[in-house]
Amino acid sequence: MPTDRVTVSLDEETKETLQELTDRTGESQSQLIREALGFYAANFDSAHASDSDHLQTYYEMLSTGEHVLLDIDLLHALLNQFDDPAERDEEVLEMIDQVAQYHAQEYADRFDSLEGVLDWLALCGFLTVRRAEKGSFHVVFPSESVRWLMIRFIRGSIADLPFEIEIEESLSKVLMRERAE
Repeated sequence: MPTDRVTVSLDEETKETLQELTDRTGESQSQLIREALGFYAANFDSAHASDSDHLQTYYEMLSTGEHVLLDIDLLHALLNQFDDPAERDEEVLEMIDQVAQYHAQEYADRFDSLEGVLDWLALCGFLTVRRAEKGSFHVVFPSESVRWLMIRFIRGSIADLPFEIEIEESLSKVLMRERAE
């Protein structure tokens, strides 16, 4: 049994959390503190890395139930139904546009530039963005079907923002430019 003792002052919230954990686990307070320190030490680098803000954002996105983790192969399997433009289901296209319109309302309060929207979608894993000249961005998508979906989504989701976009598609990437309205 460890013999070193440490005295810690707990605020009310931490005290309640510790009590809840001891009640739930049946472990002693000392054991829970040892486990918590071990967990913190094991995850210290991740918690303090430059991407730790992203980890917090991912946690918030997932914990609210608004977003889900989705295997990339499953995403591609779902999007394969859109490969042939002639066979795209109008009802599904309308649903995609409805989701984009909903996000347009959300984005109107959140973003004021194409850069903000693209950075958010990059964080979500839909694309990679590289800044070119001011207001211009090279955008790369993981597949042709994701590219098709996200260009449609971006066009719809920026409808309430104070700019328009120009899109130039090349073989492997897309150039997007922000234009003032």
